This record gives sequence, C-alpha cells and structure tokens, in this order.
Amino acid sequence: MPLVSVTKVADADFPTRWGHFRILGYEGVIENPAACNDNIPPPAVRVEGAVALVMGDVNAAPPIVRIHSQCLTGDVFHSLRCDCRQQFELAMATITEAGTGILLYEQQEGRGIGLMAKLRAYELQDKGLDTIEANLELGYEADCRHFELPAQILKQMGISEVRLITNNPEKVEALELAGIKVVERISAEVPSEPTNERYLQTKREKMGHLVS
Repeated sequence: MPLVSVTKVADADFPTRWGHFRILGYEGVIENPAACNDNIPPPAVRVEGAVALVMGDVNAAPPIVRIHSQCLTGDVFHSLRCDCRQQFELAMATITEAGTGILLYEQQEGRGIGLMAKLRAYELQDKGLDTIEANLELGYEADCRHFELPAQILKQMGISEVRLITNNPEKVEALELAGIKVVERISAEVPSEPTNERYLQTKREKMGHLVS
C-alpha cells in the first residue's frame, strides 16, 4: 500500500525506566488502502500513526531497530496469551544496553484487525481455533499488517541499514524491499508460557516465525 505522505508531528524528551529516549510521533497517509476484511469496506483515505522511541546517535552505525505492533492486552495488561510484552521489554533492554537504537511502535492491534475484532478472535480461540483460524473465521486475513510506514520513518531519519530485532521474516523482507538493508537479525525469542505455547506454535508452523 503506497504511502502518499509521512509526516513527523511531534518530537519530545522521553525518560523511561529503561533509559532516556526521544519520543517522535509520525502519521502516514494511505489512499485507497487494501481491505483486510471483504465485509468491511476500507475508507478512501486512512491515516496510520506510529511512534518512534529513539536513543543515542542512530546515524553513526546501523542501529538496533525493533518494529513492534501495538498490543494493549500484552503491553498494558501483561496478557500471557501472547509474547508481545516480553518482546517489547527485550527490545527496550537491548537498545538501552547498546546505548543507541530505535523502537517503532505501530498502531496495528491484533495483527492489524483492531482491538474489538481481536477480542472476538479470543472468543473463537477459547473454542479451539488458533490465532489464524480465528481471524479467517471473522473474515479477516491471517495478518493485515503492512510495514511501509516504519520503513519510511527510518528513511526520513537517514537510516539505510539496521540491525533488526525480530523473529518475523516478513519484517526483514519488507524493509529490504523498501531499500533498507538488514545487516543483522537479532532474535526476539523469549521464554514461553503454558498459556501461549499454541500461539507460538502457530507463529512457527503457519507464519514462518523463527521460534523454537
């Protein structure tokens, strides 16, 4: 989905318990976005938001980068149905330890289907469906996310090479296709919980994520 424009709308000081960052807000405008659910027509224009947490000099060398999709249930409520919060904290700790890096936080709840649809998918998962089967049952694609916006944000920052924290080969491919070289993939694998073992199995077997 081509972005018509990407605009930085905010840039502020941002101390955290991991360390000191700048917090930058970006908005990307997409015209005629693709539908994620054939039963729900997309708007003619969609504005997609993303936040960049930036630490240190990210232009001196290929920075550590994490593209993290918003997960209210995991990031805020510490859900053990997924590994999102643990991955977020791993990324923040890794960036802080290195003293430089970027965490790009996208508004892509539930792999892009939105919070309410994600909760409906939870109901179906409680009845035995896996995460992909639940999305498909609701009429959505297995994964509605696109990574053009974080790629364009990195380009605006003058970054052409990154060390990417991810288990998802699609994120690597998306950045490479956008002209950003992934010089190193850093594993985002975290310890599993009994409550998310099937979730991780589905990511490994059906989505090709690099998890054991």
